[in-house]
Amino acid sequence: MVSVQRYWEDPHSLHVGCEKPRAYFIPYKDEQSAIRGIRGESSYLTALSGLWRFRYHDSVESVEQDFLDEGYDASGWDTLSVPSNWQMHGYDRPQYTNVNYPYPCDPPFVPNENPAGVYLRDFTIETLGDREHYLVFEGVDSAFYLWVNGTLAGYSQVSHGTSELNVTRSLKAGRNRIAVMVLKWCDGSYLEDQDMWRLSGIFREVYLLSRERLHIADVFARTSLSDDLSKGELTCEIELAGAARGGVKALLQDPQGGVLHEGSVDIRASGAIAIAIPKPLLWSAEVPSLYRLFLHCGGEVILLKIGFRKVEVRESVVRLNGVALKFKGVNRHDSHPELGHTVPLEHMRRDLLLMKRHNVNAVRTSHYPNDPRFLELCDEVGFYVIDEADLETHGTDPAGDVNMLPKDPQYAEAFLDRMQRLVERDKNHPCVVMWSLGNESGFGENHRTMALWARERDGSRLIHYERVFHPGVYREEAPLAQATAFLDLYSRMYPSIEWIKEFLADPKESRPLLLCEYSHAMGNGPGDLTDYWELFYSEPRLAGGFVWEWTDHAVKTRTPDGIEYYAYGGDFGEQPNDGNFCMDGLVYPDRTPHTGLLELASVIAPVAVRPVDLGSGKIEVTNRYDFVSLAHVALSWHIERDGQSIEAGELAPQAVPPRESWTIQLPYASPQAVEGRLFLILRFRLAEATPWAEKGHTLSLVQLELPGAGVRTKRVPRLQLPRLRAQETEREIAIEGGEFRYRFDKLRGSFTALEYRGLPLLAEPPVVSLWRAPTDNDRYIKAEWRAEGYDRLQTHTYGVELLGKDDRHLRIGWRFSLGGYSRRPVLRAEATWTVYGSGEILFGVRARVREGIPFLPRFGLRLAMPEGYEDVVYFGYGPHESYIDKHRSTWKSRFAATVDGMHEGYLRPQENGSHYATEWASVANAQGVGLLFVGMEDFSFNASHFTPEELTRAGHPFQLDKRRETIIHLDAMMSGLGSNSCGPELLPQYRLSQGEIDFQVRILPAAREEATLLDLVRTRIAE
Repeated sequence: MVSVQRYWEDPHSLHVGCEKPRAYFIPYKDEQSAIRGIRGESSYLTALSGLWRFRYHDSVESVEQDFLDEGYDASGWDTLSVPSNWQMHGYDRPQYTNVNYPYPCDPPFVPNENPAGVYLRDFTIETLGDREHYLVFEGVDSAFYLWVNGTLAGYSQVSHGTSELNVTRSLKAGRNRIAVMVLKWCDGSYLEDQDMWRLSGIFREVYLLSRERLHIADVFARTSLSDDLSKGELTCEIELAGAARGGVKALLQDPQGGVLHEGSVDIRASGAIAIAIPKPLLWSAEVPSLYRLFLHCGGEVILLKIGFRKVEVRESVVRLNGVALKFKGVNRHDSHPELGHTVPLEHMRRDLLLMKRHNVNAVRTSHYPNDPRFLELCDEVGFYVIDEADLETHGTDPAGDVNMLPKDPQYAEAFLDRMQRLVERDKNHPCVVMWSLGNESGFGENHRTMALWARERDGSRLIHYERVFHPGVYREEAPLAQATAFLDLYSRMYPSIEWIKEFLADPKESRPLLLCEYSHAMGNGPGDLTDYWELFYSEPRLAGGFVWEWTDHAVKTRTPDGIEYYAYGGDFGEQPNDGNFCMDGLVYPDRTPHTGLLELASVIAPVAVRPVDLGSGKIEVTNRYDFVSLAHVALSWHIERDGQSIEAGELAPQAVPPRESWTIQLPYASPQAVEGRLFLILRFRLAEATPWAEKGHTLSLVQLELPGAGVRTKRVPRLQLPRLRAQETEREIAIEGGEFRYRFDKLRGSFTALEYRGLPLLAEPPVVSLWRAPTDNDRYIKAEWRAEGYDRLQTHTYGVELLGKDDRHLRIGWRFSLGGYSRRPVLRAEATWTVYGSGEILFGVRARVREGIPFLPRFGLRLAMPEGYEDVVYFGYGPHESYIDKHRSTWKSRFAATVDGMHEGYLRPQENGSHYATEWASVANAQGVGLLFVGMEDFSFNASHFTPEELTRAGHPFQLDKRRETIIHLDAMMSGLGSNSCGPELLPQYRLSQGEIDFQVRILPAAREEATLLDLVRTRIAE
């Protein structure tokens, strides 16, 4: 084994030979280079990214010393890109685990078989000059030793923090070699049990900084504002290196480039520059005004972008610049489907622009500091950031003591170190409004130490930590409010709506409430956003929340047969693993939005509408921005009659002040005399392009139903219908009319054949169905569903009888039950099938559900149509999937689609593609012949090439075999989605839990080219 001290199991040896943490910045040669900010162009920086020689070892014990020998020939080694994670290149294997440590919980000890990767990189320095040389590693998982030209330069452990080492004495002019040995595990790994893929290596940028002998070692740009925000002051605290004394020139420009201050100061080791700013332009996520501070020292220029803002808790409310804030946030991991934890700059930018376009204003860096450039982007684009320390000890909970490490003195240094490295690196970013002590790490004295240090070092930001408020974590004698007084907010994850209301009524707690995680966006969801935000908007003390989470984590890989797919936990045979719990984002791994992101964007939109008098076109528009008017927002509107636009207009932007409302009258004609279903659709769009979206980008869409003259229904007397013929045998009833032939099976209680104009319309008999492929948010309730047999229901027919018959119609009664083996029936029901001479079928059912059983997934009729029936037209909530608690991003209209186009391909197949509150739907072949389904009341509609059972069985999309048939679901109700994969139970109002269910639906054979669908829908048979 290579001869090194075993720092990796010594919690007191964290950073050997490393510089103390400092603010992130890159020195440049002049101001223009600093403005460009392309750090690879800095004459002081040598980028060391690229291909390195690499050798993987299953254990650090097998690493030999010879790679440190001068002249060692590594040409036979592999090459590996830096930055990267070695598991993404075939070494070791990715492992996804959420809570459990992937090794015995025995801190500070880690497995003896501790994998190690050895990296070698040669580079040339023409001349060392009179400079100090620093090697900077922005992220190495989990610990590393560094040698320069064969000499040990240091050791460091903090995966998501910066490690900087002065290597001046080890370098030489000409060719140099650096060697890095990275360990998969160290004692710090117990503090890095974040819910993520376990990936190792040098995964962030590495570079050499060659600094002037006299240079700025650290800088803290503190801003302050007067109480009335009319005056600001910038105090720039500077530490020098390389000399006891030196001159620093400061140039401050306002956001427009005007010079506000220019001057020089002489600093002895450390000092400060104070600049008064009259009437400062304030920074916010909505108006990210940034001043430029150039610091000249020696030949170096350092640029800091300064934002003036005041973050505080006042009157139990989180305020920015005096205004009560609502964090419309998301949690974000560093995640790339092909690069793992290595996230390129443009990928970060893409994430933020996508968030901005969907009305997100805040990010929690879960659960570690992100790449330092990410915060630069947040400053510029405009986001509020909860910056979180690289700290999570979740695995101690199943190991028996959730507070094991925060109360362990031997880990005190490591806890504090992670807070210090977070604060020192990111202290100059205005986007950071809170420091977070980490995530899910129990509670103990080590946390207090972190918080008190951060408060003393930087009192301008709030301090956040959630886990102490989690039930069962706090175990001290002092009252919770007293013991946690160093925390500015009360923070919780996934509380129910009722819990929040109880919290607000609790006289013992006055702090604002922040939901640092809520509304779990896993799979088809989340479904409870509206309920949270109605409550958030109603109470200033509620500071908003952060949806878990931004993206599905996945590893893009291939099956042995070469099929590309996104892998989740367990797909690499790793143990332990948490399955697809990493697939819980608002976007797919390639950043394609889930419908859940569209829902979030609609719910948190910056413009709200309330009807005042729709008959005359009067509405109230509310500006939900905090700091800007609606002068940048244009309003376009149109009125649809039965899904077709009949009138439209636009309004110029109006400067409605933030948080105020404006009553306007849209100049449309009075709708009272217009027949049909009338809907007003309002689109609020960007009037001009912004740095994050193009002109015309939709910020909000609102639909309101207008009071028209109503819908005229044509009544056709039954006696005027064409004649039909029926022939009954012991087993079936054959029914024929002018253009149709049906066969009804008396044992099944359903049709076995429907033919229209000789075309078969039925591939499988209609059945009453309760099962849906469980969504990820059905994670817990699905066990109860299965226990009651919902997934294995059998229909038992008690009897079928002909209830009425003449030459224009017949009516068949069917009594039946649905039940699973070993259980009593879930329900008993009476149904009628009425067939008319026109070919129309009216199905009606009244079901009585057994008491005391779990709410039903769905209730309705399921049938299959043969191959070729692909064209869908429906009048309901679309154009994408919608559910009772997830339809704010959709609107009710007439939509055309294909069966394939209605499928939402979640990375673990599940219920998808349904449409809430559908009034009618048509499924037809290419010639327009098919079936028309009309609800007597609104129903949930789904057309798919996959059955619920097939979706239930498949673990990945590639495991689905697409059927040629089209599976149709017509549901009286589909239960909602919620977010119970991690959040609270589905709210009662979204559950199908009633004891009696009545449902009626009309089924009509139809040829679209010969009759308009709307005429058929609005033609009723009069008995």
